[in-house]
Amino acid sequence: MNEHGRTADGVERWAPGSHILWRYRENGGDQIHICRPVTVVRDTAELLAVWMAPGTECVRPVLADGTPVHHEPLATRYTKPRAVVRDRWHGAGVLKLAQPGEPWSVWLFWEQGWRFKNFYVNLEEPLARWSGGVDSEDHFLDISVHPDRSWHWRDEDEFAEAQRAGLMDSGQARAVREAGRAAIEVVRDWGSPFCDGWPQWRPDPAWRRPVLPEDWDRTPARVST
Repeated sequence: MNEHGRTADGVERWAPGSHILWRYRENGGDQIHICRPVTVVRDTAELLAVWMAPGTECVRPVLADGTPVHHEPLATRYTKPRAVVRDRWHGAGVLKLAQPGEPWSVWLFWEQGWRFKNFYVNLEEPLARWSGGVDSEDHFLDISVHPDRSWHWRDEDEFAEAQRAGLMDSGQARAVREAGRAAIEVVRDWGSPFCDGWPQWRPDPAWRRPVLPEDWDRTPARVST
């Protein structure tokens, strides 16, 4: 059972240590194709921070024949039929930070032994909250941000191919690129959350790893932004 508390802004907040689902809808459809159980680190009007522990069972998309998506040539990656599989998150865990209403979230990656690797700006629809977690839709284009504050665009080839495949029209593509430029301005200013000391954060050792529920793709009982 997740712990909730309704605050002055009328939003039910999750207590630290609560387990929720961080999900993405398929592009060009309504079905959930990515689901990651996470532990709430902080949930305020300014920030939702969650931790995805190593080894967490997740749901990810594959091609209908089981081929991993990124093994498929780019020209057919978004046109071949897909399915989903349950799998474990490999490697170190991921800390995800989302500011309400922003069209991106910021992820922190570490190497083994807690050597900080980089920030990752995931461009996406602003998160929609529901009773069991948050939902979004990925926008293909991303930004890597390094500890020395340098940055570079990522997945521009996938962003272009998604447009050619009809998964994103020109207006949405312009909005996504503009969102990326806005995120880069935050990086250049070294604003929040980059300046907030998160690379030194560590999870509570008492936290249990969340479990992927059987109804991971259920329709949200209540959605808000």
